[in-house]
Amino acid sequence: MVNSPADLGQHRFQVKTTSDSHFAWLRTRLALERTMMSWVRTAIALIGFGFTIVQFFDRFGADQATRPLAAFYFGLLLIGAGVVALVVSGWQYRAVIHYLKQGDFAPIAGVGGPTHTPVYAITIIMIFIGVFAFLAVVTRVL
Repeated sequence: MVNSPADLGQHRFQVKTTSDSHFAWLRTRLALERTMMSWVRTAIALIGFGFTIVQFFDRFGADQATRPLAAFYFGLLLIGAGVVALVVSGWQYRAVIHYLKQGDFAPIAGVGGPTHTPVYAITIIMIFIGVFAFLAVVTRVL
């Protein structure tokens, strides 16, 4: 029997190994995967738009504008924002996966299984593609 508020706090958030808690853990894991895919889609859009803006204004006469390098810097900013978004989301993904596999959650996480899914590999590949796009744009102008 719980007598004090301190005792109540200890037992309130105790993780119980039941099928309900395992399925709740799976829903949380799948929500993490959906969030990661959203980050990847957003970052791909940023990198793609940045690269397109630089290429478009490079080919269609940005040198006649009053600020010829404005499109270049804006494109680089978008590409850089996409790469930073991928790095931050990948770091956050790894931290949450580690949290969900340790401590009180270990019994309901299940046995074995892959730690990371293909979306994490795609994130790493897209980081390299984004860095390559950034460097390609920078070295082309210099």
